[in-house]
Amino acid sequence: MHIEALSGQRLVDSLEDVARLRIEVFRDWPYLYDGDLSYEHEYLKSYAESDTAILVGAFDGDKLVGGSTGMALLEHADDFSAAFTGTGLDLGTIFYCAESVLLPQYRGQGIGHRFFDLREEHARGLGFSKSAFCGVVRPKDHPARPANYRPLDGFWTKRGYHQLPGVVAQFSWKDLGDEVESPKNLQFWIRDL
Repeated sequence: MHIEALSGQRLVDSLEDVARLRIEVFRDWPYLYDGDLSYEHEYLKSYAESDTAILVGAFDGDKLVGGSTGMALLEHADDFSAAFTGTGLDLGTIFYCAESVLLPQYRGQGIGHRFFDLREEHARGLGFSKSAFCGVVRPKDHPARPANYRPLDGFWTKRGYHQLPGVVAQFSWKDLGDEVESPKNLQFWIRDL
């Protein structure tokens, strides 16, 4: 296993693998994402076009088994920036840590920490003073919630992140088994860098 930060052409060349990982990993709880490659290509295009973007790749040999992305918050979806309305935060100072996807057999080995370490280091190097991300909020009594599910709140708190009360974005996708997309609430977390 090796983990490295990718940018430029190496980032671009890895986006197809990231798209496949997103579809596979986000099928599980709590995202239940019924994804497709055409949507993924459109979504990930912004990383290829951004000067602030990073992809932290986890490789088993030459195979990408995990990926974690980030870019300036202002370069990401407008819905995400809109969630910060009324907070008084300068959005130009916030680096957005987007998805972290890792195949299940590679979890519990510290890779999630490296994903955050390298994205935060990248953000500091670009002059950002805050790092933020968001996670989907599902009802505790959701019928698809696994009995043994353990939220990542403790992991994020140990890394210095805290929830931003009321800073919730809405983003739509199609859940597994559904015919149409529906809006999901995404709670933002933030920390100083």
